[in-house]
Formats: sequence, C-alpha cells, structure tokens
Amino acid sequence: MRSKFVLSAPVFVLALGLAGCGGSTGGAGSGATPTDCSSSETFCVGLVTDGSKIDDKSFNQAAWAGVQKAKDSLGAYVRYIEPAEAKDYAASIKQFTDQKYDVVITVGFLTADPTVAAAAQNPGTKFIGVDQLLDTEKVKSPNLTGLTFPADQAGYAVGYLAGLLTKTGKVGAINGLEIPPVQKYFKGYEAGAKASNPKVEVVGVYHPAGGQPFNDPVWGAGEAKKQLSQGVDVIFGIGSNTGNGALNEVAKSSGAGTTRFCIGVDVDQWGTLPEARPCLVTSAEKLISDGVAELLGQAGDGTLKGGNFLGKTGISQFHDFDDKIPADVKAKVEDVVKKLADGSLQTNVVL
Repeated sequence: MRSKFVLSAPVFVLALGLAGCGGSTGGAGSGATPTDCSSSETFCVGLVTDGSKIDDKSFNQAAWAGVQKAKDSLGAYVRYIEPAEAKDYAASIKQFTDQKYDVVITVGFLTADPTVAAAAQNPGTKFIGVDQLLDTEKVKSPNLTGLTFPADQAGYAVGYLAGLLTKTGKVGAINGLEIPPVQKYFKGYEAGAKASNPKVEVVGVYHPAGGQPFNDPVWGAGEAKKQLSQGVDVIFGIGSNTGNGALNEVAKSSGAGTTRFCIGVDVDQWGTLPEARPCLVTSAEKLISDGVAELLGQAGDGTLKGGNFLGKTGISQFHDFDDKIPADVKAKVEDVVKKLADGSLQTNVVL
C-alpha cells in the first residue's frame, strides 16, 4: 500500500475538551457515566496513554483529539487513563475491558505487547494500537488494528529542509527511546538532510533506557544545549515532552529564528507548543487525530478490520517563517513533498 504524505493545513490546534481531569483517569462523556458499557445503547471508548500525560502537546494529545472528533458522531462516552509506569499498562487496559468498553485505544509502541495480549483475551472488544505495527504472521486477532505511519517520509522532508537551512553544516536531533517509530523519524531526517546537503553533519542522541524517555524535558533541554554549543543550528525534537524540552531550549537561545532553528514532531507544534515559536520553522506530522477518528468511525459502523492500517504523514506550514525562508528553498521542499506523496522518491530507510 502506498504511503500517504501531505502538506498539512495552515494551523492545527488540538481541542482537548477535558472534563474531570486531575488524576490518572479523566475524560468527557455524553451524559452521565454509564453503568453498563455492554449495553447496545451505549458506545464506550477508552484510551490508555503512553509515556506522558494526555496533554503532552504531542502524541497522546493528538490521539485524544481524534477521540474527540469522533465522539459526537458516535454518541460515545469516552474516557482516558494515564498509567504511571509501563508496568501499569495491562492493568489500565483491563479497567476498560472489565467495564465492557466497545473500543480500547492504546497509544505508542511501548503499549503494543499488553494490547496484543488483551485483544486475544477479549475478542468482543475492538482495539486500536496507535503507532503499533502488528506482526500479522503472529498476531491473528481480528479485533486488533494497528495504526501506523510512514514517519521516515515526514522525517526526510524536514531533514531536507534542515540541510538547506543550516549555515554551520551541522544539524541535530534529540530523540526519545531508541525504538522503531523514533528511529524512522531520525533516519529519515538524516537521509533527507544528506540528500539536500551531502556535506552536512547530522548529530543525534537517543534517551537512555529507564525512567520516562518520552516525558523528560529536562534531559531534552540539556542535550539541545550541548548540540547548540557544538555548532548545531537546526534541531529536530523527537519524542513527545522530551523533544519539547529541546525545542524550548532552542527557542530561548541567542539567534533563535535567525541563525538557530527548531523542528517539531507528531503534530503541528505551532499550535500546541507556542513557547517554541521563536525557532519553530515547521513540524514533521503524523496525522494521528485523523487516523484515530477514521478508525473509530469504522468501529462505530462495524467495518473496522484487524491488521495494519496506514495513516498519513506530512509537514506543517511555515507559519511566521513563510516569508523568511527563501523561495527556492520552499520550492525544493515542496517538490520533495510531492515526490514522497506519489512514490517517485523513496527514503531508503531500513531498520
């Protein structure tokens, strides 16, 4: 199946619509809390976050926005759970299956194994694994759908831009945990930068194992400061709140927006992370909310199939940097975007 790649709309702001949020669970329902989600009259959707909070201004927030998009059309009652640690993922999923929720959405690569196990144990519940590529030779559950994205393409496009923007010849990336979805972004970024600027040096660092690799803005900021001190002048922040720390560090540095630039990830962070706007030229996007909303619609009308579903990726508009980026640079990036979309350009990223 051909990868989907688009240039996103000018502004993408996530509307959370949270109610009763303040602990590990929260959400917004249609009317009173249902006492029986197994009733055919009540459609219940539960979401389990991965790595950070629901309002992480990135991955979890985008998935929840997709739930919000679909809620009214489905007449659904929706809630989320924010597990404190990875060991809590299975128990969090079980809270929803015990209450007979119709659909359970789990966010991120690290929730994949407990999601596969829960789907096998609960054939009457539909599961959607966001950013979870299923091994369909081993995973046979028809009630489990993996929502995946060609992150290497989005990474390639912003890397191509970074290679054209750099004046020092050094571009960097601050990554979350070294897992396939993050690696795709970074390797695509590296390939794109070298395609536009063969002499460029690409510096990348992954978060060390342990702790909360996607919710460590202090570490992200510290690594960004190191790269800036080494002459890196474009930094791609990959990895939810960890990447946000890197973006904010670039934004407050001397030369932000003139000689130093940053690139967001997963969503158009111009709308979700305004603190980064002084340096934020664009974002590499997984159109997560669109993918989640589409799959929930299919779950609602009974057409959702098991297996892998390929979502779309893209890069955001340049916003306030549109007039600052040279016309020839924009034209070259637009050409790359088009070729990625029609399949005539391959990233050649292999994990």
